[in-house]
Amino acid sequence: MRNESQTERVDTVVIGAGQAGLSVGYHLSQRGVPFVILDANERIGDQWRRRWDSLRLFTPARYAGLDGMPFPAPPHYFPTKDEMADFLERYARTFQLPVQSGTRVERVSRHGDGFLVIAGPPRFEARNVVVAMANYQRPRVPPFAKELGPDIVQIHSFDYRNPSQLRDGDVLVVGAGNSGAEIALEASRAHHVTLMSGRDVGHVPFDVDGLVARLFMFRLVLRVLFHRVLTIATPFGRAMRPKVLHVGGPLVRTKPKDLDSAGVQRVPRVAGVREGRPVLDDGRVLDVKNVVWCTGFHPGFSWLDLPVFGPDGDPVHERGIVTSHPGLYFVGLHFLYAFSSTMIHGVGRDAERIARHVAARASGAVEQPALASSAA
Repeated sequence: MRNESQTERVDTVVIGAGQAGLSVGYHLSQRGVPFVILDANERIGDQWRRRWDSLRLFTPARYAGLDGMPFPAPPHYFPTKDEMADFLERYARTFQLPVQSGTRVERVSRHGDGFLVIAGPPRFEARNVVVAMANYQRPRVPPFAKELGPDIVQIHSFDYRNPSQLRDGDVLVVGAGNSGAEIALEASRAHHVTLMSGRDVGHVPFDVDGLVARLFMFRLVLRVLFHRVLTIATPFGRAMRPKVLHVGGPLVRTKPKDLDSAGVQRVPRVAGVREGRPVLDDGRVLDVKNVVWCTGFHPGFSWLDLPVFGPDGDPVHERGIVTSHPGLYFVGLHFLYAFSSTMIHGVGRDAERIARHVAARASGAVEQPALASSAA
């Protein structure tokens, strides 16, 4: 273990080099705040590269850029996940953001008036820590998954890349959010697919690839509804927030009619296992050879050794500012301020506010959060 003299001292540690962390870094650099960005991936953008092969962004290039740098593609083009990864890498390089890749944070704890960040051998004493990560870090599967027969291929959406990972035979996709719907549709080209529907999350009532979306709907939905209306500053946004956090957002590219046309059979909730096979709420046993778990993620903040979590396990904050621990911040969480907070076009607003607060702390002129406390 390093001794104290080998610990690096820095004003601000940003954890995560995705779009949230890089956005925070950009705004900190604009304000002259010394900082370092720590990221567990070996290469900037790897969190996008690891997603399934056919994934494209739901938003066109016009809304895929970050502050200071537009996405280099025609405005109505939908970037692939690899193109988004390369853009993030180029963004960090363009603005010379100090990213230390391959550096996984193992523990953050209080240290005097600041924080101690341990990331393997590297240790950092920081006045501020910005956790710039979404609250979906560790795949979640139900406890009964281990009771499924050994002849069934089980894979979580986090590890799914393409249908070649599936064996011959029927496929059960558990979870009908965007990931589940897209994977079910892709798998249906070569398999009979059953999709566990669960609660209806709704769907965007237009074709995101169509002319109407290009000319009108994207601006209305992304820039007005998701970014301005659905926020914790509006009564409508505050009413919608719990549903978005606990049920999920609407289907964007895939529609229920697409699943019906592809022959995807939708069924009730999976209740458990009987003789190694999944059992539905209505008692039916499914004889499938593959199960794809699109069942979400655990927040994955166990390394944050600070009492900042509410009864539901989510961090308690005021628009990303943890008032109980001055100098601790979150960016990139679901509905941190708005529905757009985890979206590429929306993360910059949250990042700028947090960077402004960090800079104000350095000058002694700390702004106080204006909104009531909420857990994100």
